[in-house]
Amino acid sequence: MADVSFQQVCKSYPAKGGPVRAVDDLTFHVEDGTLLALVGPSGCGKTTTLRLLAGLERLTAGTIRIGPRVVNDTSPKERDIAMVFQNDALYPHMTVFKNLAFGLKMRHVAREEISRRVGAVADRLGLALLLDRKPAALSGGECQRVALGRAIVRTPTVFLLDEPLSNLDTRLRLSMRTEIKRIQTELNTTTIYVTHDQEEAMTLGDRLVVLRDGAIQQFGAPLALYDKPANRFVAGFFGSPPMNFLRGRLEQSDESVCFAHGIGRIEWPSEEAQRLKPHWGSDVFLGIRPEHLRLTAGSAETKARRPIDRTTHATRMGTMSVRFVETPGDRLHVHMVAESGESVVACVPRTDRVSPGKHVDVTFDASAAHIFLTTNGEVRIGTTAD
Repeated sequence: MADVSFQQVCKSYPAKGGPVRAVDDLTFHVEDGTLLALVGPSGCGKTTTLRLLAGLERLTAGTIRIGPRVVNDTSPKERDIAMVFQNDALYPHMTVFKNLAFGLKMRHVAREEISRRVGAVADRLGLALLLDRKPAALSGGECQRVALGRAIVRTPTVFLLDEPLSNLDTRLRLSMRTEIKRIQTELNTTTIYVTHDQEEAMTLGDRLVVLRDGAIQQFGAPLALYDKPANRFVAGFFGSPPMNFLRGRLEQSDESVCFAHGIGRIEWPSEEAQRLKPHWGSDVFLGIRPEHLRLTAGSAETKARRPIDRTTHATRMGTMSVRFVETPGDRLHVHMVAESGESVVACVPRTDRVSPGKHVDVTFDASAAHIFLTTNGEVRIGTTAD
């Protein structure tokens, strides 16, 4: 087993208007035995990063290490990695046994050892009764398990998984996600997992790298990124429904500070006033996750501002009209709009009685809210809790 490190790695492709940089100055370290999730929207450089590590693409600049070895000029075969692709890439004319054994056979492993290792992996993945079947006789989930088993049977130094579950239905995806995490934990093999699904990244990854336009936006533990996003992009990427953003201005108000926006004025806790003082007068975004909003019966005539409740950290956003309500099952997603036209989504218990057309008073937990600059990469202004 081994750790993996990227040091100022870049990858550019020639283009008519000049080189296009697909990967931009990547620097991160994956500790031995860790599952790292590379996550971001389509086209952000996730797969290119994986292919650079696998040796399928040649980097433009920087250094990649697997363990102590620099592998910039090492062939894919010599890197001791195993890769699972988005489509299972099984050999259709081979049985499950032969698909699992193919990599070992190419490495001239003894026949008895091949049988032993394939049998052990087949038992682990529930494939023992399918070894004589060909891929056409398997379900999508079974094919993906064979692809995973083909990687495991080689006992590589590093596993690379490129969106291996994206072609499966929701139920299969959830069961395979659990299976991948269980196996990776048992084998304790360094694993890099590419996905565009933020929930998949949060549940699988010990560490996450969030990419955008080939550059790292944030690196860290899943809950650290969720609770303390580095910028507005990361904040909006994680969470379902995503974080609400209101654009406004920070203004001084006696000994505290107010966030003035289209709905009204929101008073910020006085203990934060000095920290925010350098940004008084600045245009900012206020970010609030849907689960941190609370709804009570209100009316359109309700005053637009009240002091903060210092005990509960609840402060009033304003009165809004309910447009529609989604019911995913265990909670309600309430979509609301203010007279100013600004809209927000709240995630509340099913016991809350809300229906379209009603006016509700919206409050939020001020201690869980975030402030982002509108300039300089829309970074988050740190809180005293940081």
